[in-house]
Amino acid sequence: MKTATIPSVRVEEDFRAEVEAVLADGETLSEFVEAAVRAGVERRRLQSEFIARGLRSRDDARRTGAYVEADVVVAKLQRKLDTARQSVAKKRK
Repeated sequence: MKTATIPSVRVEEDFRAEVEAVLADGETLSEFVEAAVRAGVERRRLQSEFIARGLRSRDDARRTGAYVEADVVVAKLQRKLDTARQSVAKKRK
């Protein structure tokens, strides 16, 4: 597969030194930048998908008139969180 380059970014020397200070053993600056760009792309893709699902859900609710009250959703999420916390507490014993 043919590769391409990502444009270089000019930064202050202090920031470059800060970046280089957090590199893992054997990691190059180029590898770090590539990983950061990939992570940013993935985060934005997931965010776009999340927003699209929310908009579809909103449209479905408007179309059908079927809404779930916020306090019902929060209570259900709280029960899930409580159950997960209990499970973690049991595993620690």
